[in-house]
Amino acid sequence: MHQVSVASLDHSKTVTTPILEAIGLSKHYGGIHALSDADLHINPGEVVGIMGDNGAGKSTLVKILSGAQPATAGQIRISGAPQTFKTPTDARSAGIETVYQDLSLAEHLDVLSNLFLGREEVLFKFGGLSILNRRKMAIRAKELLGEIGVNVPGVNDVVGGLSGGQRQGVAIARAAGWGSQLIIMDEPTAALGLQETQHVHDIILGLKARGVAVLLVSHNMQQVLQLTDRVYVFRRGKIVCNLETANSSADEIISYITGAKG
Repeated sequence: MHQVSVASLDHSKTVTTPILEAIGLSKHYGGIHALSDADLHINPGEVVGIMGDNGAGKSTLVKILSGAQPATAGQIRISGAPQTFKTPTDARSAGIETVYQDLSLAEHLDVLSNLFLGREEVLFKFGGLSILNRRKMAIRAKELLGEIGVNVPGVNDVVGGLSGGQRQGVAIARAAGWGSQLIIMDEPTAALGLQETQHVHDIILGLKARGVAVLLVSHNMQQVLQLTDRVYVFRRGKIVCNLETANSSADEIISYITGAKG
């Protein structure tokens, strides 16, 4: 695998412990090796791209890191500490949130309910009855949407009535509200128009400015070149390169995707 040399990195930046380290991650389904010996790291405030053809291993990596599937072998470290993810709850507890292509929003519920789904603030409980503290939730929801730069008509509006970009913004805001370490985004602008895509780009850059790490899975070359600090290319279940985006080009990345290099 082609690696970025240490000498090529900007030494003005303080070397820190990676938010995420994946060491030798593998996933086998019988004789099928969906992912083999994947080594990957992401630093605080870094936007890292993942590229590769369909079936290259990208989705398998996301499932492992998000706790949706266990790895067959390998190790995950969060801020230097080994972690075992058996469920998505384990990953979320470690500070990893995932925004999937389908957004996983409850479209019949309002923005407020979606932001706090599974993490509701309770005013009091009486037996099996719980009264939600919607006032406290609404205050935090407005703060969170404002911090991320998401514009919606109101937190009591039903998500199903929002535009695609607004729904994506709600999904990212929910992840940012609870993902203190890393947000994984799987093709976040695949179904969006140009204006809404640019708004999502602005949100990602805003997260970076706040020190939140983002793992961006994308087929959009321009998006990867514009937003990421580094890019990993997957091919046939393996990581074949780790490139500094600023020192690379679309042609070089494509050459690794197609196998002309690596």
